Amino acid sequence: MVRKRYNAEKIIGMLREAEVALAQGETVGIVYRRLGVSEQSFYW
Repeated sequence: MVRKRYNAEKIIGMLREAEVALAQGETVGIVYRRLGVSEQSFYW
């Protein structure tokens, strides 16, 4: 499995997107799948 590396700007953008989606009532599972990260990475 290939490990992806994200720069700081990409991580911040993904976290902001996740924050908005969660505030709109989406579940954590849907958010991390849409962002393309594992559940473990999301909670890390």
